[in-house]
Amino acid sequence: MKSNVCHEFGARIKQLRQAKGLSQEQLADIAELDRTYISGIERGIRNVGLVNIDKLANALQITLAELFRFERMQP
Repeated sequence: MKSNVCHEFGARIKQLRQAKGLSQEQLADIAELDRTYISGIERGIRNVGLVNIDKLANALQITLAELFRFERMQP
């Protein structure tokens, strides 16, 4: 089972993607990642590496700081 931070990060990616009006496929294409990888991130089952975090921020046209601006859930 992945930590809460994976679920929180995934929820943030989904929120930002939807706010931009992008499908998972579109985000994956822009970020040069696989759609199933985006799906796994959004479901909180992927522990995303730094290179891919940077790709996601660039694809969403936001800073890394903005990407990590989410509320932490209590354990």
